[in-house]
Amino acid sequence: MVTRRQLLAGTAAWAAGGAAMSAVRAAGPAFPTRPVTLWVPWAAGGATDIALRLLAELASHHLGQPVVTENRGGGGGTLVMPILQSAAPDGYTIAQMPFPVFRIAHTQKVLWDPVRDTTPILQVSGVTFGVLVAAGSPFMSLDDLFAYARAHPGELSIATNGVGTTPHVVLETLFTARGMRYIHVPYKGTGEQLNAISAGQVMAGVNSTGFGPAVDTGRLRLLATFAAHRSRRWPEVPTLRDLGFDIVAQSPYGLVGPRGMASSVVEVLHQAFRKALFDPRFVQEIAKYDQDVDYLGPADYAAACRALHAQERLNAERLGVARESTGG
Repeated sequence: MVTRRQLLAGTAAWAAGGAAMSAVRAAGPAFPTRPVTLWVPWAAGGATDIALRLLAELASHHLGQPVVTENRGGGGGTLVMPILQSAAPDGYTIAQMPFPVFRIAHTQKVLWDPVRDTTPILQVSGVTFGVLVAAGSPFMSLDDLFAYARAHPGELSIATNGVGTTPHVVLETLFTARGMRYIHVPYKGTGEQLNAISAGQVMAGVNSTGFGPAVDTGRLRLLATFAAHRSRRWPEVPTLRDLGFDIVAQSPYGLVGPRGMASSVVEVLHQAFRKALFDPRFVQEIAKYDQDVDYLGPADYAAACRALHAQERLNAERLGVARESTGG
């Protein structure tokens, strides 16, 4: 669902965007003159990949050049950062900015910095997460998982989308921090993980709301969500807060380019993707995954990225997992 504020922002973009893009192109060399590559840091076929492919297709119409989507899954979504670091800041290489990069930069030795080494273009949306089991699983609630973990230490297998991701961090809080052991099974992509859960290869899983179609068709059962409020789509499913845990976990994401991109190039990309963002086809696509458009322009998105980076530093220190120094 698009809020009134977001709809007004999107409508204004249509009025201002065309004039802005024309002015930018008139002021300097035309951009783009060849295809733009959008890197998605997840395996192909997942909800985010599908949505961003559609967004790229829609943006292509406004750019006048194809936006080609490439995948680089693994590393909890962080493998896109070396690509951005090595790319020329000419606007022809952009990427999804996944939330885990803000956390992992504080907990692991990396040669990049998510704020220093990127140029924000716009925020797209945000995902929340849920705990899933197969439709035929004996686990009917989160308490059932806790009971099994207590009775069978180290035998409960739970899949996530990678080490250091939001689902992994929440699991550590729910289980390890409370004295319960489980087997963590990371997967590169949503589709692969959901298939493993439904086939019984793992006993449970935590993933983003890309699991929506599998829950709606009865292939998977949703035990709890990590959002601040119950989902409009699954109002019967409790949040972690409903279950007594003061945990809300959501991952906003957007598009960025390499460090040092010219403001004129950023503006062309921003206007094209903002128009695509509010296209009814894209709004309907992300609604399948219980997501809404959550637009921010370049300046506001840059500020949000800085805030996320600072907050994740505090979270890492609170959990005792922060490195002494971060960045490259």
